Amino acid sequence: MKKIIVNKAEEGNRIDKYLNEIGVVVSRTAVQRLLEEKKINVNNNSVKTSYKIQSGDVIEIEEEEPKDEKIKAQEIPLNVIYEDNDIIVINKPKGMIVHPGNGNPDGTLANAVMAKCKGSLSGIGGEIRPGIVHRLDKDTSGIIIVAKNDLAHINLSNQIKNREVKKTYIALVRGIVKENEATINMPIARSPKDRIKMAVVRNGKEAITHFKVLERYSEGFSLLEIKIDTGRTHQIRVHLAEIGYPVVGDYVYSNGKNPFGIVGQCLHAKKLEFNHPTTNKKMTLEAPLPEYFENVIKELRK
Repeated sequence: MKKIIVNKAEEGNRIDKYLNEIGVVVSRTAVQRLLEEKKINVNNNSVKTSYKIQSGDVIEIEEEEPKDEKIKAQEIPLNVIYEDNDIIVINKPKGMIVHPGNGNPDGTLANAVMAKCKGSLSGIGGEIRPGIVHRLDKDTSGIIIVAKNDLAHINLSNQIKNREVKKTYIALVRGIVKENEATINMPIARSPKDRIKMAVVRNGKEAITHFKVLERYSEGFSLLEIKIDTGRTHQIRVHLAEIGYPVVGDYVYSNGKNPFGIVGQCLHAKKLEFNHPTTNKKMTLEAPLPEYFENVIKELRK
């Protein structure tokens, strides 16, 4: 049985939205099902999906029996930046998917951490997302944090929801960016023209991206430092393509055009700042740029 006590800051949220956003239940549909089956109770009473949580509410969730389709642990080398009893922070290579999905049952970061952590991972993300608190796209390299227990997972999910986790990315884009610094505030949703893509859509979810130019190259490229207030799917790639500066090597939003012969994209999650979920100590961790990205920059600087 999982038990959560609602704090003042969360008061007024719908219970299905709240449990999904903090990562306790994988989807709002799953919350609705569990409520109907009376496997979620508030203050020992059953409630409806529309129930708005109050400060001090005690939410109890009956843990379901694990499904047969558990993902398998695989011995895949990982570049571990930091590890303790609560979290493991990894520098993910481009080309690695974070967790299994349709057509990708194994070879993922989740498979690798299952072997690395010997089963001591948060179960909140469900069978296919053990310990996964946030994600990076397959071809985005860089720093990612994984929770080793449920308390750490809930704490980190709340920090992300409350925009307390600071993420810094480095991107190489096509075009000479004129502004030294700027903010892109454009809503993002699934593209109505191509359901595989995300797009800037008027009625989409709020998405805010800040960028600063680090270097400009005469060949027609710019190196950017990027910080995001929100974490929408493909956010950085969609925003930069929308304003005319697509990420080099991004085959989805820029036709993959680049003269460097790289596979994947020049987008790297360089730095992560957060409070440790147990000690509350300020953590600042960095992942160096991958070699292929460094080589492109060196070539442009010549």
